[in-house]
Amino acid sequence: MADTPIIFAMANPDPEITPEEAKAARPDAIIATGRSDYPNQVNNVLGFPYIFRGALDVRASTINDAMKIAAAEAIAALAREDVPDELDAAYAGRRLRYGAEYIMPVPFDPRLISVVPAAVAKAAMDSGVARKPIADMKAYRRQLSTRRDPTAAMLDLVYEEVLNGPPRRVVFAEGEEEKVIRAAVAFRNSGYGTPVLVGRSERIEATMKAIGIGKSAGLDIHNARLSKNNKRYADYLYARLQRHGYLWRDCQRMVNQDRNVFGSLMVACGDADAMVTGVTRTYHAALRNVRRVLAATPGQRVIGLSIVVTKGRTVFMADTTVHELPTPAEMADIAIQAAGKARQMGHEPRVALLSFSNFGNPMMEKMMPVREAVAELDRRARQPEGGVDFEYDGDISADVALDRDLMKALYPFCRLSGTANVLVMPGLHSANISSQLLQKLGGGTVIGPLLMGLEKPVQIVHPGASVGEIVNLAVLAAQEARSDARVAAKA
Repeated sequence: MADTPIIFAMANPDPEITPEEAKAARPDAIIATGRSDYPNQVNNVLGFPYIFRGALDVRASTINDAMKIAAAEAIAALAREDVPDELDAAYAGRRLRYGAEYIMPVPFDPRLISVVPAAVAKAAMDSGVARKPIADMKAYRRQLSTRRDPTAAMLDLVYEEVLNGPPRRVVFAEGEEEKVIRAAVAFRNSGYGTPVLVGRSERIEATMKAIGIGKSAGLDIHNARLSKNNKRYADYLYARLQRHGYLWRDCQRMVNQDRNVFGSLMVACGDADAMVTGVTRTYHAALRNVRRVLAATPGQRVIGLSIVVTKGRTVFMADTTVHELPTPAEMADIAIQAAGKARQMGHEPRVALLSFSNFGNPMMEKMMPVREAVAELDRRARQPEGGVDFEYDGDISADVALDRDLMKALYPFCRLSGTANVLVMPGLHSANISSQLLQKLGGGTVIGPLLMGLEKPVQIVHPGASVGEIVNLAVLAAQEARSDARVAAKA
C-alpha cells in the first residue's frame, strides 16, 4: 500500500480488519469504521437527515449526484473547522482536531444541521431540480442554526447588524490563550470584523500551529511592551489617574504589563472599537483594570445584564456584577438601562423589581429599598425626560413575576400586562447567585453578563467561558461600537 493508506472497514459489528490490527501492520494508516468506539465513525446520520432536510426545503424533484456530492464536501469541510469546546466535552474531553483520527465530524455534531442542508439545497437549485428555490441562503442557514441553539435566534438581529455594518476592530486582550485565539479566528472567519490580539506574536503563532490553525493572516497582533503607542497610552492613563495617587511610571508599568489596561487604552484612544477579556482573571479583577482607563457614560451607571434563554423565553437580569446593595435611585437607573437594552434586542420590556415579598407582605426592613425604587420610577414617569416608557412593578417575588396566571389570580392590580421579562434584583448576592444557578441547574443558557454603561464598549467573559461564549460577547461589543458610532454621527 502507498504511504498513509486509507482503510474503510465498514462491516458491523465486526469490521473486516480492526484498527488495532491495521495499525500493527501499517502505523501510518488512516482508518475508519462503522463503530462508535473507534475514531472516524462513518455513520449514516452524518448525511441522510440533512440531505432530506435540504431537499425538502427546496421541494426538490429528485436527489441527484450533485446534491450528494455537495453533502459529502460540506461534511469534509466541517471536519477541517475548529471544533467547539462543548463538542469536545460531550465526547469525553477528546481533542477533536482534524488529523488521522478525525477526518470527518462526529455523528452528533450539532453544526451539521446548519451546514449540510444548505449545501444540498444550493446544489439542488444549481442543478435545476429545486421547485421552490431559497432566495436568501444566509437567512436559511441562520434559521437552521436556531433549531439547535436557542440563543442563535435571540442574537440573530445582532449578528446581522454587525455583518452588514462597517467592519469593527475588536481587541482580544488575552491574545496568547488558546481559547482566545480560536475565538478571534472564528470572529474573523465569520466576517464580524478584525480581531486584534494582545500578546507576543511568537507565542500566538506557536499556539496556532500547535492547535492546527493556519497562519495569522487577518489577525492584528500587538505586543504591549513593544508598542510604538506606549508613551501616548501612558500619558493618557496618567492624565486620568494622577489625582488618584499614581505616578507616571506607575502608569507606564501598567501599559507595559497589563493587557487589560493596554487593550482598554487601544479602545479609549481610538485604535480599536471594542474589547473582550476575562479568560485569565476573575470578572471583578478585569473590571477594575478596565475602569482605570474607561469612565462611565455620562448619565448612566456601569451594570451587568445577564440574558437567560430557557424554555422558550428570554429574561434579562440586572445588576448581576457591579452594585452590591443598590440604593432606590440606583435600582431605578438599573431598571431603565436594562429595559432599554431589552428593547434594543427586540423585546418589549416588562420590568419586575424583585424581592422576597409581594407588595409589602411580609413588610420587613430589607424590602423597603425595592418599594422606594418603584416610587422613584413613579416620580420619573411623571417627568417628560424621565426615561420611564415601559411597564414596571414591585416589590414582587420571582415566582409571581414569572407566572402570569399566578400574578393575575393573587394580585390582579399588578401593573404588568404579562410575564416579566426584565428582572431587577435587590442586591448583588441574589443577582449573581441566581444567574449562575440558572446556568448550571436550570437547563437554560445564560449570555453575559453584558457590561453596560462604559464610555466605550468592553465585554468581560467568565474564566471558564467557551470559544462560542467569547465570540458572542465580541460580537455584542462590536454591535455596541456600531451603535455608539451612529449616535456620535447624529450628534
